Amino acid sequence: MFKKSLFITFVLVLAIALMGAQTQAFNLSIGATSDAVTLDPHGENDQPSSRVRSQIYEPLVRQDAELNLIPGLATEWEQIDDTTWEFKLREGVMFHNGIEFTADDVKFTLERLSAPETAADGAFIVGFLDSVEVVDDYTVIINTEYPFAPMLSHLAHPVTGMLNREAVEEAGDDYGTQVVVGTGPFEFVDWVTGSHIDLRRYEDYWGENAQADTVRFRAIPENTVRAIEVETGGVDIAYDIAPVDEERLQDVDGLYLDKYDTLATHYIGFNAQKEPFDDVKVRRAINHAIDVEAITEFVYTGQAVTASSPLSDNVWGANTDLDEYTFDPDLARTLLAEAGYEDGFSTTIWTNDNPLRMQIAEMVQSDLRQVGVDVDVQVLEWGTFLQDTGDGLHDMFILGWVAVTGDADYGLYALFHEDNYGSAGNRTFWSSPRVNELLDIGRANSDPEVRREAYMEAQEIIAEEAPWVFLIHTSAVNALRDNISNFTPHPAGHHQLKDVVKD
Repeated sequence: MFKKSLFITFVLVLAIALMGAQTQAFNLSIGATSDAVTLDPHGENDQPSSRVRSQIYEPLVRQDAELNLIPGLATEWEQIDDTTWEFKLREGVMFHNGIEFTADDVKFTLERLSAPETAADGAFIVGFLDSVEVVDDYTVIINTEYPFAPMLSHLAHPVTGMLNREAVEEAGDDYGTQVVVGTGPFEFVDWVTGSHIDLRRYEDYWGENAQADTVRFRAIPENTVRAIEVETGGVDIAYDIAPVDEERLQDVDGLYLDKYDTLATHYIGFNAQKEPFDDVKVRRAINHAIDVEAITEFVYTGQAVTASSPLSDNVWGANTDLDEYTFDPDLARTLLAEAGYEDGFSTTIWTNDNPLRMQIAEMVQSDLRQVGVDVDVQVLEWGTFLQDTGDGLHDMFILGWVAVTGDADYGLYALFHEDNYGSAGNRTFWSSPRVNELLDIGRANSDPEVRREAYMEAQEIIAEEAPWVFLIHTSAVNALRDNISNFTPHPAGHHQLKDVVKD
């Protein structure tokens, strides 16, 4: 009788627990700024795609919200010598297709990422790689071509999320769109292009399971629409609230705003291999012709500061002593005349359908008209924009870059080294032999002071040669329903959703 009573009590407790678990079940909806381009980590290295992929894939090393390096799929690592690292892998980790993660997957992933023909946009991130050796199922040796100080930070980048060879090879061209397999807390369900991407909790995740049953990323490029969606409960979290919407939402019941500093720089790039932008005087003239302070004040009110360098002050190795280009239309006209364009010229500026960038383009169009430069503003779909700027089909373009690793190498090497022309990052197609040399020194030397000096000089040359109009460094604001908790923004923008709770 006692045993029967005990059994009944156990069943009741279990039933109550299950009922409680069911009442805690919830679906999470995210208002994203754009649709992803691909869910293959070795495809486009863009923010909208990375934000989704960061829920699906996991790298060997993770970077927390304070940019500390912590274990990911590697539990520990040891530097054997200047160019040799040993990594111990987490055991019992299962891919979403039910196959166990092993050292073979590390070798496959990093070798695929380093092959330019399959990973042009991410290959530079592992450009240090010489070889990967499988010691046993849970031990791997990574050999680098040279000492590479920021290696661990690079291995924490989202594009190094571990792939399963079988899933990738079986899917072929469908990988990243129809088939997506990682080890992360959420697994891929469906993608309706231009509308939404659906994920669900992966029940066999090696760590603590995600709180949400499902996550839906909705592509809502219009800032005001995205703000209205979170205001009315259409989404639980809206990313990157525009300044005008931030002001309006501050006192709305049922919401709270979360503002954080980013590692992002926004800029106007020139195609330095096309006339007239192959002339440094023209590039400097455009810098002096654009009122960057007005852009900062009227477009990014309260969410940006003007930039004099390619790197945010939050990035290690940023040169904070550079002078900004002054707004000086007369000097701009003088420089244009010296370059042989006293009567000006006609050109185009490209942007994607980001409303803030479209505003910037219109202000630039107005400013340049005053110095005789006629600008046609062209708005491209995001995927087309990335493809065509990567192919060098543009004159000028507006874009941003996030120094994800928090290190100057990532914020400079991809964008200004000649090895990275095109979609790998250097969409200006500008380079300098001395800057190439300095960036090579910065990534190959283990002495922090030597690295810092190299980056200081490189930024001085870049500022002088002006392959960009240096616009702004930004903060960012996310809006959340007040029943959402445990959301911690990441300065690189790759916010983790695993622990988010919805009351």
